[in-house]
Amino acid sequence: MDRRQLIKATLGAASLSAAHSSWAQSQYPNRPLRLIIPFAPGGSTDVLGRKTALRLGQILGQPVVVDNKAGAAGVLGCVEGARAAPDGYTLLMGTTGTHAVNPSSMVRPAYDAVRDFAPITLLGTQPISIAVNPKVPANTLAELIALIRAQPGKYSYGSAGNGGIAHLSFELLKTLVGGLDAPHIPYKGGAPALQDVVAGHVPILSDTFSSTLPQHRMKTLRVIAMTGERRARLAPDIPAGTETVPGLVTSTCGLLLAPARTPRAIIETLHQAVAKMVKDPAFMAELDALSMEASTDSSPEYAASFISSEIAKWAPVVKATGTTM
Repeated sequence: MDRRQLIKATLGAASLSAAHSSWAQSQYPNRPLRLIIPFAPGGSTDVLGRKTALRLGQILGQPVVVDNKAGAAGVLGCVEGARAAPDGYTLLMGTTGTHAVNPSSMVRPAYDAVRDFAPITLLGTQPISIAVNPKVPANTLAELIALIRAQPGKYSYGSAGNGGIAHLSFELLKTLVGGLDAPHIPYKGGAPALQDVVAGHVPILSDTFSSTLPQHRMKTLRVIAMTGERRARLAPDIPAGTETVPGLVTSTCGLLLAPARTPRAIIETLHQAVAKMVKDPAFMAELDALSMEASTDSSPEYAASFISSEIAKWAPVVKATGTTM
C-alpha cells in the first residue's frame, strides 16, 4: 500500500469510527443505566436517588439501576463515578457534602468535584433545621442566640457527625453572629442525634428539615428556624434563618452528574429527561414529601455554577472548624 492509499484508508477508518460514535449517541440509551448513590440505603439522598432513578427510567425507556456505594463521607462512590466510562450509562447522585464540603476537607483529594464530573442538573435543595427540645426556653432564633450568650458553654448542639452539612450549618451560624460558645456533639447519624434531643439529653439539634419536621408537628421538638432562603411552603410557620441572621442560607442538595468528558449530546438528553421529570406533579409531590424545593429551571451550566459557589462558600467554614478527612 503506497502513502496515498494509506492516508485514504486511515481517513476512511476515522470517518467510520466517527459515524459509529454518532450513531451510538443518537441511539442513546439502548441499555440500562446505573445511578451510583454514595451513601447507604435509607437516607434522604438514597430516597431521592431511588425516586429519580424510577422516574428517569420511565422517561428514557431504559431501567436506571441504583447502586449504593457508601463509605468515607461519599468519597468511595464519587471516585467510582469519576472513573466510570463517560458514555452516559453511569451517573452519580452528588450532594452538598460530596461536592462542596469534601473538596475542602479531604487532606489528599481522591477526586476533583469540578474537573472529574459533567453536571447534568441540580434536582433540588433541602434546608437544615435548627431545633430545640421543648423545655429549652427559646421560641425564636434570636432568643436562642441570646440564651447561649447568657450562659456560654451550657447549650450544646447535636448533629449527624463532624464535617456534615448540619454541623457546618450551625458553625456558619456561629460565625455570622460573631461567635457563640455552643459545643458540638457529633453523632454517628442524624437519627441518634434527634433521639437524644427529643429525650432532653442534648438541648439543640442541627439536622435536615425533612427529619425534624414530623417531630415539630408532634411537638416533641421545636424547630425555631430553617436555613432556606425563604419560609418553606410546607411549613410557613417556621421562620427562615435569614429573618434573624442575614446570610444564613444552607442546604443539602441533589446533583445529577456524569463522568467528565461525557458527550454533550448525551448530557443534553439526560437534562431534557430530568426537565420533563421535575414538571411531573407526582414527582413534585415526592420532593415535597422529602421537604425538598425542586429546581425546575436548572441546567448543566447552572449546576456547574452552583457547585463552584458552594465550594467557595463552605471552604472557609471547613477551615475554621478544622474539619479534615
